[in-house]
Amino acid sequence: KKDLEEFVIIEFGKKSLYKGNEFQYAVKPQPPFNKNFDLLIEDLSKNSEKGLQNIIFTSNPKQATRFEQIFADLQANVQFNCIIIGIHDGFIDNDLKLACYTDHQIFDRYHKFKIKQSFSKKNALSVKLLQELHKGDYVTHIDHGVGKFIGLQTLDVGGKLQETVRIEYKDGDMLFVSIHSLHKISKFTGGEGKKPKIYKLGSKSWETLKQKTKRKIKDIAKDLIQLYAKRKATKGFAFSPDSFLQTELEASFIYEDTPDQYKATQDVKEDMEAINPMDRLVCGDVGFGKTEIAVRATAKAIADNKQVAVLVPTTILAMQHHKTFSERLKEFPCKVDFLNRFKTAKQKRETIEKLEEGKVHVIIGTHALLSKSIKFKDLGLLIVDEEQKFGVAAKEKLRNIKVNVDTLTLTATPIPRTLQFSLMSARDLSVMRTPPPNRQPITTELMTFKGEKIRDAIYFEIYRGGQVFFIHNRVKDLMDMATMIKKYCPDIDIGVAHGQMDNKQLEDRMIKFEKRTYDILICTNIVESGLDIPNANTIIINNAHHFGLSDLHQLRGRVGRSNKKAFCYLVSPPIHGLPDDSRKRLKTIEQFADLGSGFNIAMKDLDIRGAGNILGGEQSGFISDIGFDTYQKILDEAIQELKESDFKDVFQDQLTKEKKFVRDCQVETDLSMLFPPKYINNTNERLSLYRELNNIETEQKLIQYKNRLVDRFGPIPPEVNELMYGLRLKWIATRLGFDRMIIKKGVLRASFVSNQQSPYYQSPIFSSVLSMIQSAAYKGRCQMKQTDKSLMLIFKNVNSVKEARALLAELEEAIQSNPVV
Repeated sequence: KKDLEEFVIIEFGKKSLYKGNEFQYAVKPQPPFNKNFDLLIEDLSKNSEKGLQNIIFTSNPKQATRFEQIFADLQANVQFNCIIIGIHDGFIDNDLKLACYTDHQIFDRYHKFKIKQSFSKKNALSVKLLQELHKGDYVTHIDHGVGKFIGLQTLDVGGKLQETVRIEYKDGDMLFVSIHSLHKISKFTGGEGKKPKIYKLGSKSWETLKQKTKRKIKDIAKDLIQLYAKRKATKGFAFSPDSFLQTELEASFIYEDTPDQYKATQDVKEDMEAINPMDRLVCGDVGFGKTEIAVRATAKAIADNKQVAVLVPTTILAMQHHKTFSERLKEFPCKVDFLNRFKTAKQKRETIEKLEEGKVHVIIGTHALLSKSIKFKDLGLLIVDEEQKFGVAAKEKLRNIKVNVDTLTLTATPIPRTLQFSLMSARDLSVMRTPPPNRQPITTELMTFKGEKIRDAIYFEIYRGGQVFFIHNRVKDLMDMATMIKKYCPDIDIGVAHGQMDNKQLEDRMIKFEKRTYDILICTNIVESGLDIPNANTIIINNAHHFGLSDLHQLRGRVGRSNKKAFCYLVSPPIHGLPDDSRKRLKTIEQFADLGSGFNIAMKDLDIRGAGNILGGEQSGFISDIGFDTYQKILDEAIQELKESDFKDVFQDQLTKEKKFVRDCQVETDLSMLFPPKYINNTNERLSLYRELNNIETEQKLIQYKNRLVDRFGPIPPEVNELMYGLRLKWIATRLGFDRMIIKKGVLRASFVSNQQSPYYQSPIFSSVLSMIQSAAYKGRCQMKQTDKSLMLIFKNVNSVKEARALLAELEEAIQSNPVV
């Protein structure tokens, strides 16, 4: 730095434009290691002997931990420091006595750069777009039924302002819901175009419908939970903890793990190391890294000499997975093979024989894997990719295979029907919502069939070095389509592919496209599932109005799998002439183009098609009557009740950890607890912030929320502080067993659990509360009163929510210091 301070122009490299002073530095590039850790350890040791400080640069904190684990497993006593910064190339500087190496060069992979995010929607998009309410929207109140949202309304109660949600019911009845009870309201999602039944306030018909729905759900849930209980009672194989090879495999992954991907990986490993057979569903958007989780699970199984079967829905996906698994597991002593229609009968026989002898460790295949002729020597893990693509008969065969075998199911369809198993506790669930770094949203555009526009889209992609998918789902017209495209783009190479082709010919076309022999692949939707060609970043879907929403989402996911900007063109007749459902599907896929928007697409799909058959035909009426969100709430209640009654032995450990006598506490007050309109004048914004506040469960998240408010809107007014103390009050109240708090005219009335038969009244916490309020410390400070509805504690001279919260916090602390056992 001192050498350069006197100069205004500095040039690097051997060629220079200007004449001037030259400075030579004793710097040389990082030596190649090609993932050979013996070489790396030897090199780092020599550097230390020469007096050089070893530094490894990585952009991923988890990679630093992996290096420490790898060196520890190899019992290598090397001195090095990890710095969490990504640099392009490693170097050795003998003047400064530094050896600076990069993780991507050690593992022989390309350097990932970070795209600067000008604006990130990942935190708010999915919740906000789905939950924002507009005047006239139908909403469901869990206690009162379906009504019409009129808006937020500020009421003057005894000179104090209260903010409420106004809902209109049958015959013009109005319900004013406190903003402390927003969790009881959800936007109605049933079948679009069908008006829901509006209920009369105070009538019993809504409660009757709820109970009827819950009874039906319980009947179905019982069968599913029995499957879960049977699995939990079955003994499987407990896999060993991670080995050195496992750690090295994960460290060599060319992308940085997203938080969701890391969490899902840990979930799968914990399941595999448990003695009970795993049955986990990993649900994530297209291109979010589900295959890598499968590869890591496979490596773990192979390390314990177990075989792995990977079941896929299409021939092409089997070929793609065979390539991916072979490349990722090449350092492992294992044989990866596949079974699909590309193999001859003789080749299939040889593979099946080797599989039975244990000479094939990983087998990837389509439905052929389910045939009776397939026998394994020691199957330890079954991976099912895109389970919703398999029919009922295939799933029955699967059940027979996976009795004692760990099962991992992957799906890219955001809310497939199989997800219901997870909602009903019959299967464990991991959800991946975070997109990988460097990914950009796919630009999605509706267009009519115009040769010039299609030509321009194709040439734009070809000229920037990319490739194009052209989807046309009619086999007999494919060659005509290819001829027409050739007419518009005579200088490009075109390949045609469809499922009715000869095996070798289809394989040849796909390999040539992957190797960039073809610029454009004109094909049917056989490329829909799992095909990964990063260089193809434009997809044109002809007759897009004939595809389902999930199919369009999957097809669009074939592009945008690198750091290049990707384009998806939906070609259809003029949109105003299409049927309602087709028009809505195309508009939805165009609207939700952001990364991770699969959940939004799924919710719109529920709107368009209706969600009635999510549990089978017999349930078809319920969701359209009560709305999807309310259905899920009733489902959760039904599952919890079953866990606590019929299946309490199965869920004993879980219930002990999650023991809650009160899940919700209702707060009523004549104090001002709200966002004043002067502080936040936008009604939808206030409603959104109330919802977000209602869902906060920890003090740390509440502080972060408060800091964001200050950053956006300025200093916190007293009414907002009271609102936050109200949330803290609810937390303590639920822990102590109060389900209702009323603070009015300086008096706090805290009502215990309203159900007199609740086990709460035999619990140590209730005994502790009774003991404490009868002690000398509380004599005269409060009184206990029994009413028709509940037992309550009454405290006087409570003039703010902050004071109420402090009172209960003091009581809780006293109980914890002197518990009654």
